[in-house]
Amino acid sequence: MTEAITGLQLRSLIKASGDLEVSLVPVSIPEPGPDEVVVRVEATPINPSDLGLLFGAADMSTAKASGSADAPVITAKVPEAAMKAMAGRLDESMPVGNEGAGTVIKVGSSDAAQALLGKTVAMIGGAMYAQYRLIKAADCLKLQDGTTAADGASCFVNPLTALGMTETMKREGHKALVHTAAASNLGQMLNRICLKDGIDLVNIVRSEAQAKLLRDIGAKYVVDSTAPTFLDDLTEALVKTGATIAFDAIGGGRLAGQILSCMEAAIGKTATGPYSRYGSNIPKQVYIYGSLDTKPTEIVRNFGFAWAVGGWLLFPFLQKIGAADAARLRARVAAEIKTTFASRYTKVVSLKEALTLDAIAVYNKRATGEKYLIDPTK
Repeated sequence: MTEAITGLQLRSLIKASGDLEVSLVPVSIPEPGPDEVVVRVEATPINPSDLGLLFGAADMSTAKASGSADAPVITAKVPEAAMKAMAGRLDESMPVGNEGAGTVIKVGSSDAAQALLGKTVAMIGGAMYAQYRLIKAADCLKLQDGTTAADGASCFVNPLTALGMTETMKREGHKALVHTAAASNLGQMLNRICLKDGIDLVNIVRSEAQAKLLRDIGAKYVVDSTAPTFLDDLTEALVKTGATIAFDAIGGGRLAGQILSCMEAAIGKTATGPYSRYGSNIPKQVYIYGSLDTKPTEIVRNFGFAWAVGGWLLFPFLQKIGAADAARLRARVAAEIKTTFASRYTKVVSLKEALTLDAIAVYNKRATGEKYLIDPTK
């Protein structure tokens, strides 16, 4: 009889009382089925997309630490006004962590599972903030020899999101694109893709320091949204690139509408033909894929009628393009994980260290250059 494996797993619980509780719980790992494997998780990143599930709508200024060093517990209050949005997860203890990497230590009977025994793999599928993860072999990406778990921990969310942006651009007939919050880990990755693939990219940042960071890695078009000349600078960059599609990580406020206005202004500077009171007939698209600003999105319609604002998420996009094209993108990530798709982390913490108020205060800011990696083996 094979000995059962038990390991710690990070869980997030929002109670009907309005209390958030984040803790570590021991979880028994079942024996893998024919097409499954058990992975010892050795690296898993804290992405902005993880924080929404980790802390929900809790006001983290109310966070308190309790429990013991071996069993830390973080609690915080969810404002009453935000409880309606949390209705679908109340009183349900939820595992956290979109992606990770580690070593396959147990496998099922299928050929696909057997081929992964002892291999270092990257994984997607949730519940990665844990010491062990039972997962389908199909949801693993075998990493190339010499690639560590830390190298491959961010193999999916940021790389495939960045590739998904350029893929969407091409599929929808645009020739260049705009990206906001562009100095982020994902934004730097997108720059490397565009430089390698010969795509013009307009980067919108929020400080001169962020602008310098991008210029230092080769970015050609960088505009600072805090500069008094921002709208003129953005319009000029759009004239030079012809970008008519944007991916916006900010979400709230006026930025999405400003991008559309500047796109229309740029088209007006280069277009030929008669004037139309309906604006240009060139499609302009802004996809919102993040919510760094949770305020309402404000759109002032001064850019004609050939425009759209919509949401964009990675997993629906991958389903839309189909298994073959998704596999093509994943294969590129694996081949370029140490170059184009390399991720850099400012700190590596254990599961227990991730549940300290000091660590939370840093990684929950979602600040540029403050990306944390969890090593559950620590």
